[in-house]
Amino acid sequence: MKPTPFRFSQRLLRWFCDPKLHPSIEGDLLELFEEQTTSKGVKRARWQFLWEVIKLFRPGIIKLFTGNQRLNQMGMIKNYIKIGWRNVMNQKQFSGINIIGLTIGISACLLILCYVYNEVSYDKYHSKLDRMYRVLHAYGESESPTAEEYQVWGSAPAGPTITNKFPEVENFCRFTSPSIFLLENDTKKFQEDNIMFADSSTFEMFSWRILAGDPQTMLTAPNSIVLTESMAIKYFGTENALGKTLVADHTEQLKVTGVMEDVPSQSQFSFDALISMISFYNMRPKIFSSWGYVDFYTYLLLDEHASLENLREKTKVIYDEMDESDGHSLDYEPMKGAYLNSVAARQPGPVGSLTNVYMLSCIGIFILLIACVNFINLATARSVERAKEVGVRKTLGALKIDLTFQFLAESILIALFSSILAIGVVSLVIPYFHYLVGKPVAFEGLLTTKYFLLYAGLSIFIGLLAGLYPAWVLSKFKPTQVLKGKFKSSRNGSQLRRGLVVFQFCLAIMLVIATTVVYNQLQYMQNKDKGFTQDQMVVVDFGWDNAVQSRIRLLKDKYSAHPDVISISASRAVPGDFFPNAGTGIENPFGEIQYHAPGIYEIDEDFVPNFEIEMAAGRSFSKEFVNDSIEALMINEASLSLYGYSSAEEIIGKKFSQWGRKGKIIGVVKDFNYKSLHAKIEPLTLRFGQNRELRRVAIKVRSMRMQETIAELESIWNNLIPERPFNFVFLDQSFNQHYQSDIRFGRLFSAFALIAIIIACLGLFGLTVYATEQRAKEIGIRKVLGATIPSIMKLISQEFLVLVLIAAVIAIPISWFGMSNWLMSFAHQVTLSLGTFILAALCIAVIAISTIGWQIVATARRNPVDVIKDE
Repeated sequence: MKPTPFRFSQRLLRWFCDPKLHPSIEGDLLELFEEQTTSKGVKRARWQFLWEVIKLFRPGIIKLFTGNQRLNQMGMIKNYIKIGWRNVMNQKQFSGINIIGLTIGISACLLILCYVYNEVSYDKYHSKLDRMYRVLHAYGESESPTAEEYQVWGSAPAGPTITNKFPEVENFCRFTSPSIFLLENDTKKFQEDNIMFADSSTFEMFSWRILAGDPQTMLTAPNSIVLTESMAIKYFGTENALGKTLVADHTEQLKVTGVMEDVPSQSQFSFDALISMISFYNMRPKIFSSWGYVDFYTYLLLDEHASLENLREKTKVIYDEMDESDGHSLDYEPMKGAYLNSVAARQPGPVGSLTNVYMLSCIGIFILLIACVNFINLATARSVERAKEVGVRKTLGALKIDLTFQFLAESILIALFSSILAIGVVSLVIPYFHYLVGKPVAFEGLLTTKYFLLYAGLSIFIGLLAGLYPAWVLSKFKPTQVLKGKFKSSRNGSQLRRGLVVFQFCLAIMLVIATTVVYNQLQYMQNKDKGFTQDQMVVVDFGWDNAVQSRIRLLKDKYSAHPDVISISASRAVPGDFFPNAGTGIENPFGEIQYHAPGIYEIDEDFVPNFEIEMAAGRSFSKEFVNDSIEALMINEASLSLYGYSSAEEIIGKKFSQWGRKGKIIGVVKDFNYKSLHAKIEPLTLRFGQNRELRRVAIKVRSMRMQETIAELESIWNNLIPERPFNFVFLDQSFNQHYQSDIRFGRLFSAFALIAIIIACLGLFGLTVYATEQRAKEIGIRKVLGATIPSIMKLISQEFLVLVLIAAVIAIPISWFGMSNWLMSFAHQVTLSLGTFILAALCIAVIAISTIGWQIVATARRNPVDVIKDE
């Protein structure tokens, strides 16, 4: 059957198109539809047909409608605008409230749009992104691992093996995890911690812009290095860096074979330089054929007709050929959207949160709805004032559609004016917004012609959304009743306003609850006892430097002698750091060696006491036991169930085999959060690290004179190891970097929730002004009869408090459900309490009373004589 456009799109064209033009226009559109069906597919062609129809809705094409008004009569449109502007200026207070509310609402929506646009744009600059996939690895006994059990970090043979076996894979590229190098030339020396090894196919797959060098060959030769632009300037200034040499770790000569632009901020991972993979191969060739060694991120480029499901099915044949295939599974993940959608572990860089994007998008919609509700409430509340205007217009011959268009013109005019102001507001606050989100968010990309048309369309939509119901209500007034003075505000209109106020309060309470829960969760993550000490802990990273490793004992002795140093340890990693996994066999309760791949910390004998990690059973490493350095292993409590044990005492003395070392389990440490609290505590092994396996020194210092102590520690370092800079971080600060995205989200959420509440209060204030004006005589009479200001305050405010109560009853269960789902993304989470929800409702009630209170008091304090005798 021949595909056709959407029926309603053709009907829409026939409805508005001039009959004389319709046949030729529709014929052209149908021809275009057939072409696009072939090139883009039926679905996209249908939507494109609809878009082309919408673009034709303009003067010169739309037909003339019967009656005494023509849709394309520009004079009438000008008249609508002129009268609309006059009415806006005549009601400055209410118009001001609407404009301010809509301006703030649209500004907030634009800022959220900037953030969302930034989050969904990650990696989209790569021209081959649609065909790029990441290889995922799972290490366990499950034949069908869940998505959460996979990790992006994997072994070297995966890429070439898959590419060689399956013709649908065009190419592959591997990166190692970031490495630390001490780079220097004749005049400059810096410790760099974000350099990766990469395959020569890197620039065939990824669309990074090359400033100098040949992308086909720049990573083919050993000891080749490609610098980013900022790195090239750092070492060579304005000179041409191509062909220059950098010395790595005092020994390796690296030749600069290329310079590229800095990796864009909207990238899943970034680096400062790339070294050719052949250089890594020459150093450690055996790991490139080992499926058990993990240190690579592998990307595949599939051909245009490849089926991912077929590739997954074919991949199963690889397992039988692996030399270490036990429990090793492979899968693939599209690189497109991986920043927001991936749940795999061991990501090459920070990942976003699709849940957070949805939550902020919902806040944007809430804010816009609250602003529109304000407009509807104020417009319907003022219906009595405009009733006479409507009556006179109808008596003079105005039709219902004329009045509807007139009132819609006013609302669209306000919306357009608010949108223009909003773009100006966003341009002013965007630098502060960058600080709020913690990274640059481009607003210029949203200032193109396409987006200006979108803003105009959005403004018209907002105007229609906010003004349609008021226009319909006002145009229905009967002139006979109005002009005889018998018109009264309808009960339905009053109920609608109450319903909309409940809707606003409901959204406000939900936002306050959500903000409170987000804040409590962030505080909980930062303050929870992690099972180790991180305060006053100075960590120095020396990046595997042989000179430091050979003097590690001397360095520890020198630092231990300092009066402000409490304790010191050396290790490969510290909590919060990147660490490897290790194939580890441990004797299970049945006497069999059972293999898994838990994480591994390589530590010295001082690590456990230095970090104050508690023992669950057995002992830690000790100088008193000489063989601990080659025959001992510790594990954490999370590892017990992995190997079939229910208590820590049972595993003490069991045999182990790990990375060429064999011996017995000597101790079990209590679980500590060596990763962020987003993840549950996973199995971890701790083995004694030889000098060549250590790269960090952790120094616990007293805090009384921190700056002086750090300076003295640096002086000791420079005297003992002058060839290596003293690069340090505070452990609590570096560990809390894991929560920076959550903290930024909390700030964003709180800021926009506050904006939504402000807009709601603005509308509430407008309704209060109107209500007190309408009841001014009643208030005056009550005062004459002896009513006090508190009693009047209670009379008017109690209606709003009832609405808050109704809103709370609706909002609390919805919020409970929503925030429970949000908290599920955290392995360690706060407990939701009813008190939090009740407190949020009370908070909104207090805000509401504060908003309306002073206006009610001001009205109540007026002289009743002036109010009652106005006629």
